[in-house]
Amino acid sequence: MTQTESLGKSQEELEEMVESTDAGRRKPGKTIAGVLFAVGLCWSLFQIYIATPLPFITDFLLMTNIEQRAIHLAFALCLVFCYFPASKRASHGKIPFYDSVLVAAGLICCLYIVANYTHIALRGGAARTTTEIIVAAVGLFVLFEATRRAVGIPLVIVGLLFIFYAFFGRVMPEIISHGGISTNRFVEHMWFSTEGVFGLPIGVSNSFIFLYVLFGTLLDRAGAGGYFIRLSFSLFGHLKGGPAKAAVVSSAMTGLISGSAIANVVTTGTFTIPLMKKMGFSAEKAAAVEVSSSINGQIMPPVMGAAAFIMTEYVGISYFDVIKHAFFPAILAYFGLYCIVHFEAVKSKMPTFSRAATETTLGRRILSTAMGISAVIVSLCLTYFLLTAIKAVCGAYTLPVIILLIAVTFLFLAKVATRFENHAGNRDITLDKVMPDLLPTFLSGIYFLLPVGVLIWCLMIERWSPELSVIWAIAMISSQMVLQKQVMRLMRGERLKLNEVVDSTWDLIQALSRGARNMAGVVIAMAAAGIIVGVVSVTGLGMMMVQVVEMVSGGSIIGMLAFTAVMCIVLGMGLPTTANYIVVASVMAGPLVTLAAQNGIVIPLIAVHLFVFYFGLISGTTPPVAVDAYAGAAVAGSNPVKTCLYAFYYDLRTSLLPFFFIFNTHLLLLGFDHWWEVIISIVAAIFAMMAFASGTQNYFLVKNRIWESIAMLLIAFSLIRPGFWLDKFQEPYLNVPFENLTETILEQPDNQMMRFKFRGENFAGEEVERSVLLAIGEKEDDGKSRLKENTGLVLAMEGEKMLIDDISFGSKAQQTGIDFGWELLWAQVEAERMAKQWFYLPAFCFLWLIWFIQRMRLKTELLRT
Repeated sequence: MTQTESLGKSQEELEEMVESTDAGRRKPGKTIAGVLFAVGLCWSLFQIYIATPLPFITDFLLMTNIEQRAIHLAFALCLVFCYFPASKRASHGKIPFYDSVLVAAGLICCLYIVANYTHIALRGGAARTTTEIIVAAVGLFVLFEATRRAVGIPLVIVGLLFIFYAFFGRVMPEIISHGGISTNRFVEHMWFSTEGVFGLPIGVSNSFIFLYVLFGTLLDRAGAGGYFIRLSFSLFGHLKGGPAKAAVVSSAMTGLISGSAIANVVTTGTFTIPLMKKMGFSAEKAAAVEVSSSINGQIMPPVMGAAAFIMTEYVGISYFDVIKHAFFPAILAYFGLYCIVHFEAVKSKMPTFSRAATETTLGRRILSTAMGISAVIVSLCLTYFLLTAIKAVCGAYTLPVIILLIAVTFLFLAKVATRFENHAGNRDITLDKVMPDLLPTFLSGIYFLLPVGVLIWCLMIERWSPELSVIWAIAMISSQMVLQKQVMRLMRGERLKLNEVVDSTWDLIQALSRGARNMAGVVIAMAAAGIIVGVVSVTGLGMMMVQVVEMVSGGSIIGMLAFTAVMCIVLGMGLPTTANYIVVASVMAGPLVTLAAQNGIVIPLIAVHLFVFYFGLISGTTPPVAVDAYAGAAVAGSNPVKTCLYAFYYDLRTSLLPFFFIFNTHLLLLGFDHWWEVIISIVAAIFAMMAFASGTQNYFLVKNRIWESIAMLLIAFSLIRPGFWLDKFQEPYLNVPFENLTETILEQPDNQMMRFKFRGENFAGEEVERSVLLAIGEKEDDGKSRLKENTGLVLAMEGEKMLIDDISFGSKAQQTGIDFGWELLWAQVEAERMAKQWFYLPAFCFLWLIWFIQRMRLKTELLRT
């Protein structure tokens, strides 16, 4: 029985499904296909060229950002209209005349900016000409049609609704109404500036996303995708529910290089779903596990479905910091799914597969694992010190020496791989065969880790820019693709075949063109999302959403988070990962930060953006537009609705995770004074995930009783937010009497946060109350001076009331929405109290108690059987 047996669709149909989703379903004739192949190749070479220093060195194709973005979109429009037919009934074999017209219109509208850039830039803010208005109108029409074909109707509808809102803000409900914008301003903002279509989203696509997707395509074409799948099966395939656990791990590995959840579902699902079904999983559950794993692949650094690069621009931190903050939550998400899969397998008493090699004792396995981890750590340390020494000794010759060192390393790893390639298990994992052994499988493709290692080293150690780092990684994998077969032959002692070099070079060229084709739909989604971002910026919708969220939530932080989560799921339905994040972040991230600050709660901006990103991804399993779940159902031949519901149920632990890091920022490596706080928080989060999975699956060591499932959920809550229980015993803040306020401010340590609550009239004449959290900065000689210098606030007593006597324009205090003449109701400072981590102890005690009780029940059941 082969890997494709019992699937709902044949392998060819699955490949066609991925291709039609990511790269278009049309297959034009040989001549046109050759032209489009060349277009894709030119696009990839163009993007690689402008990412290098060559334009500055040669002064060739040295362009401004908007010119680069216009050419970027022009390439995408050309490929979309050629590869994505207008409908299922439209011609799939040739390009109709109307598609040629759309291609020409798209090229003219984009290249108009390049040809007339100086004229457009000099007339910025002035009235646009009739020609420019026509160009913008036609360009938007063409873009929306391309979006409908490549991305789907949901993003078109969202974009049109935002445009309607931009023009007809006067007729909207009062809470989100605005004066509307003129046609001239709309055209200027959306098509001839870097605020709309050619704004931040497509800018990130042009600078980062294209290159990383191209790197992933090259790595997969070289064979790394299959290697990662085999490696995950060798790690976990022999365990209880092994294929499902392998699906979780392989999706995490392919998520390192993939920007598409659907492609991830089909790529790994082809192997994992039939194996899961044979183990005893229903078709719906098998598909749901694969879908949940693949969606989690979009939160796995370093690519994160390409959203990581956009997040750097929105949050204003480095790419390294984004990866650092997102790493542990991603690991926890996969651990939670791993626990769910384990409980499903154990409670259903599923059988296990055997391993290719003879099983060793537990002690030897632990020893070999420890030695392997130690070897990796030692190798990394030696590499770091070696490269540091090379930089110090070689000076200007450092780069050639490092390139030579990488080449020698590749030859060594290739030699190691040839010794194990015939013992690594089967290249095609099938249902009737045992799982491959770990060490031979790992070593048989170890050279695939070298390009990934180069990328991570450049990003994390050298701290190079993302585009420069990936350029070196692309150079590495490109060289490896061309020389890989010949090097392997050389290491086996076989004769070299020059025709294989030609074949390998052709594979590289095909991968470059294919990578561009895969990016066409992503670029269109970025451009369409730019319209939404542009409308939000030009209308001030973000600030209006503050009032909407505040009204719905009633000022409750839990209510704010819950409403934001629901809105993210709704806004993200049917959208690809990057467009999904852009839409939900543009509309919901800012209001959440603002409202939290107004209620005296500090939520780091990166935590908010990860919060909306996670909930936006969950829309992939939310009916009725659960595109990822439907893809999994097609692979498994299962009921789409049931698959969707199971996938959403499994994704509940992903929905729990954002609340983890909102209330415990230690998981994001933020807000800690000592490393032990981070370690304790991570350990607590791991057990919380396990407890939550146990409570929702109604199983731990044996089937849970009702009280045990409820207790597990309470344990998970206590480990997530121990501060909730601490607040019940000790007040988090102490009120400061007005007569002692100046002295109290003076006595506070540096950069201390203080809470204030004010009451006054807003611009609408309504009396409102607002809580704010302000940092009072470093100590000064006088409390009043310290408050004014660091917050812009001057307070004065008038009778028995304390009022705002002055507030500096643009100061931190003024940005919170308070104003001159408002009354101070109270001021609070943080209270000294016990550490919240003490409340982990009762949670762990109850967890141990449940484990002990269930262990006794398990022994009793084993004695009975």
